[in-house]
Amino acid sequence: MKHLRTACIFAFFALGSCAVSDDAGHAPNTYSANSNWLVYNGNPAGTHHSSLKQINKDNVSKLAVAWTYDSGDALEGRISSDMQSNPIIIDGRLIFISPKGRIICLDGATGKELWAFNPSTEPVKTRQRSRGVAYWTDGDEERILFTFRQNLMALDLKTGALITSFGTKGRVDLREGLGRDIGSISVTNVTPGVVYKDLIVLGSTGYTPGDIRAFDVRTGKIRWTFHTIPRPGEFGHDTWPKDAWKTAFGANAWAGLTLDPEAGTVFVPTASGGMLTKDFYGADRTGDNLFANSLVALDAATGKRRWHFQTVSHDLWDRDLPTQPTLVTVRRGEVNIPAIVQPTKGGVLFVLDRRTGKSLFPLENRPVPASDIPGEVAARTQVFPRAPAPFARQRLTAENLTRRTPEAHAAVAAALTKYSNRGPYDPPSLQGTIILPGLDGGAEWGGASFDPETGLLYVNANEMAWILKLNARAPLTGGNTGRALYANNCASCHGDDRKGSPPEFPSLVGVGTRLPKFEMLLTIRLGNGRMPGFGHFDHGQVEALVEYLITGKDQAAPAGSVAPSAAVSAVQPARYEIDGYTKFLDPDGYPAIAPPWGTLSAIDVSTGRYVWRQPFGEYPELAAKGVRNTGSENYGGGVVTAGGLFFIGATSYDRKFHAFDKRSGKLLWEYVLPAGGNATPATYLAGGRQFVVMPAGGGKNHDFPSGGSIVAFALPK
Repeated sequence: MKHLRTACIFAFFALGSCAVSDDAGHAPNTYSANSNWLVYNGNPAGTHHSSLKQINKDNVSKLAVAWTYDSGDALEGRISSDMQSNPIIIDGRLIFISPKGRIICLDGATGKELWAFNPSTEPVKTRQRSRGVAYWTDGDEERILFTFRQNLMALDLKTGALITSFGTKGRVDLREGLGRDIGSISVTNVTPGVVYKDLIVLGSTGYTPGDIRAFDVRTGKIRWTFHTIPRPGEFGHDTWPKDAWKTAFGANAWAGLTLDPEAGTVFVPTASGGMLTKDFYGADRTGDNLFANSLVALDAATGKRRWHFQTVSHDLWDRDLPTQPTLVTVRRGEVNIPAIVQPTKGGVLFVLDRRTGKSLFPLENRPVPASDIPGEVAARTQVFPRAPAPFARQRLTAENLTRRTPEAHAAVAAALTKYSNRGPYDPPSLQGTIILPGLDGGAEWGGASFDPETGLLYVNANEMAWILKLNARAPLTGGNTGRALYANNCASCHGDDRKGSPPEFPSLVGVGTRLPKFEMLLTIRLGNGRMPGFGHFDHGQVEALVEYLITGKDQAAPAGSVAPSAAVSAVQPARYEIDGYTKFLDPDGYPAIAPPWGTLSAIDVSTGRYVWRQPFGEYPELAAKGVRNTGSENYGGGVVTAGGLFFIGATSYDRKFHAFDKRSGKLLWEYVLPAGGNATPATYLAGGRQFVVMPAGGGKNHDFPSGGSIVAFALPK
């Protein structure tokens, strides 16, 4: 049996299929790479596709809850859960990550817990954002690889036990090997890596250079590294200031990687060359900043660059590539072209030949506005695809302002006149600039789905405007007290008043009543999610900062503590900083733009033509008044099946799980989840039945119910 399953998986992902006998002691079944869900989002190609069709458009109306598993890990109160895990299913075993970062294995047919692994040695009181795990086997041994905080870890799939021969006692510290003092950076990874042969290839998030690295799945040793901020002598080095590679952060790949196993190519979508406040002010990173905001094709065995395509030059708008790209086939006449599609926060699709990186539709480099912020040098032009047409509106105009009520329209019309509003790539300003789509997209991390039967690409999107305003940063506060440490390192995100701009940057007012002191100390040291770690603080400085946050007392760090300087601080603020993450809303809290506020679209990737496009989601309180189909914010992806269906949760406000006719977009079935389905579902066979499972974690912010459950649906027996 050795190597058989691996060979079959790779054959299937090269557009073949293979049956694998059930030798794992589970219910009798015939397993293939497609009756499982072996990889994050279904397969390395990122298509979110399944050829299962036991559940189909003719019987989906009978779909019912088969079982529910509650992890018990939901966070409550002002600290909301964030459960974005796409489960994987291997021979009837379902593995997912709970809101607190636990790895849980269930029987996929019954929901019975088989084992659970807690990677934390202390109680977890903060959200642990993680979107899934990776699976590797050599035909005998089976491993689950995942990240928790700064560690890459490996478990034995059969037992859930930590594999202590991997790394150092089962853990690889991701801060190591980046060429920086590990005490001055923070590294984590929210999206699982891709497995290629005996390598796991990872991106990262955190305050660190965004190197792409391949680790040996058996030992945890680094096998290759690609520098997304190029070093001297490397291609792209001249697109940054000379010594940026020594100090810059970002150009990281947090959204997930895509793999073409047959070609041996891994596709890497990267983020901005700035981090947080530096996302919006780039005077210290002049130039186009390769390989930030780029789709980069790397040799999966060596990490060598094959090609790259930059979607934004010198990003000032936090236009990270927000999701893994999707491998598709574009048909031109009688020729099938292997292609790749990259959705963007800006609401456009780039369709490229995956062998060369050349666009398969015409492109246009358009002049864009200059920045009036002192020291900032915005790019003179940006690239736009002429087709497909954008899947989200590109500019807020008087004609497309809300008309929900006359009062709402009048209020937002008056407010609009105060802001700069020159369309895509209007730079951030001191007066405030309208950015549409907003900072959450357009496309977001859920990503696109592709159906090889119809050639349709499905993408869900947010459609609301945000206000991007900068403030001049006050000079750094002197001293080495808790207040000074906060002002110099935390206030740029959480505000001088500590109120933050939730949900992106939570309020720290009263944080001591919500988190135990040890959790605050740990989070400051290691970081969490978008928050960097402050490893360059010594123990006394962390204690002084925590004391200030809990009590407001401006306590000095103990004698001997050295105040962190601009030279060693990992997060020194820029001269200008964002004035909060602000949505452009009407006085009642609804989007200033006219509906739809969220959409779902199906696009023919060969022609660029939209087959259908419709509002996606609604606000229950408006629906109760007869205002239906407004669309709403949505987070999480979908799954398309050979049964003619497109499954998706994602709509935060109404908490619904939906099944649509994939050809027409007609809603065929829906179910209200116990908490929002802000994740991507999965589908598989177990015990002869097809199941569709939807994580219900909710808690996009504290306005939504939190959860930590998996809900499984199947047809009645």
